Amino acid sequence: MTPLPFPLRIAAGLVVTAVEQARELPRHAVEFPVTAVSQALQASMRLQQTVTELAIKGDRALGTLRPAEDVPSWATFDDELPAADFRPRNGASTVSELRPSTKVTDIPVARPPKPAAPRTAAGTDAAATTPSVLPEYPSMTIPQLRGKLRALTLDDLADLLAWETSHGNRSEYVTMLTNRISTLSKK
Repeated sequence: MTPLPFPLRIAAGLVVTAVEQARELPRHAVEFPVTAVSQALQASMRLQQTVTELAIKGDRALGTLRPAEDVPSWATFDDELPAADFRPRNGASTVSELRPSTKVTDIPVARPPKPAAPRTAAGTDAAATTPSVLPEYPSMTIPQLRGKLRALTLDDLADLLAWETSHGNRSEYVTMLTNRISTLSKK
């Protein structure tokens, strides 16, 4: 048997390839948009990287030609400006304070006096080590305290605040308790 001519074999191979591609066309049609978007994003990122690399090289080359200023002219801060020249920038005049500051003494909490705390056998004050409202309070983190605040009454919060200010006086805890007391006082 003599082999068929080479051009005829190539033509038969092209026909078989075309049939295979036609069978795969539905799958390729579904994948094409995803592939096209992916390739476009890759090309865009490569272009951005190339432009950034060129800018860095340009900065280095130009940096050798002219020395950088010690303090750029655009780097001014509000505390460096005289009081007469102060102008709010970037819409700062439209920004208002989110919450008025409240001092611990400004919060009206009328409570009856508490009975004296029980003494332990050693004669130390038991309330001095932990607050009676939340015995685990001294070891709580801010997120743990935040989770418990909604379940506490105004009196409980005032007790915790009094305990915190007389013991650790941690500003984050004082602020959180004060804000919660303020919120409950408004209701």
